[in-house]
Amino acid sequence: MAKPWLIGIISLVLIGVSAQVYLILKESSGLKKDLDYLNGRVSALVKENADLKSDIEYFSNPENLAKEYKSRFNYKEEGEKMIIVVP
Repeated sequence: MAKPWLIGIISLVLIGVSAQVYLILKESSGLKKDLDYLNGRVSALVKENADLKSDIEYFSNPENLAKEYKSRFNYKEEGEKMIIVVP
């Protein structure tokens, strides 16, 4: 017949191992959520980077730059006339 102290020791070891497994699974779940969040951020930053590269390419053309400057800041070159349309 098994000795009671041996059963007690085995029970304590099983409880300890079970607690550690629970903590590892809980931490793994938290890390998965963090990974999903970071993957989403990476995707957003990759898209933002592509948009910025597109803007740089667009504004590197002097004609486009002048067009945007005129439309945003009501700029006019020497000899041009400006018309402001009020709705």
